[in-house]
Amino acid sequence: MIKEKEQDIRHQDVVCTNETNLDHKWYHHLKYLAAGIIFGIIFVKAEVISWFRIQEMFRLQSFHMYGIIGSAVLVGIISVWLIKKFKIKTIYGEPITIASKKFSKGQIYGGIIFGFGWAITGACPGPLFAQIGTGALAVSVTLLSAIAGTWVYGYFRDKLPH
Repeated sequence: MIKEKEQDIRHQDVVCTNETNLDHKWYHHLKYLAAGIIFGIIFVKAEVISWFRIQEMFRLQSFHMYGIIGSAVLVGIISVWLIKKFKIKTIYGEPITIASKKFSKGQIYGGIIFGFGWAITGACPGPLFAQIGTGALAVSVTLLSAIAGTWVYGYFRDKLPH
């Protein structure tokens, strides 16, 4: 009984609570492509994808990356607070639901592994595509490794402690 309840709870996080029921044409998604291109350009101009900037951050030699990450966290905190406080809906009038998450020590282990990977490769999942787009094709190995790591986690997920 406990195993079944744990299984139900564990798989709740894969359910998309904000999934839309609206049917859109294929070109509806072009705005996401445009946003991604703009986001990539901003990453390049802000030097977020620079291996040297990332190494400076991990060596505590520069505030540049900490300032960018801190700004993003602050914007995220304010945005979520505003969405919850004013019950903001999507542009199509659908409600936005933010599910609460429970803290587990696995998040610490995952964060450490993520940080090591980030420090070693000089890339995290967000800027990977921008790095490849600038011609840093060696980052393709990091992208393939991230995909493989995601697959391995998905394969062993039911056997891992959560």
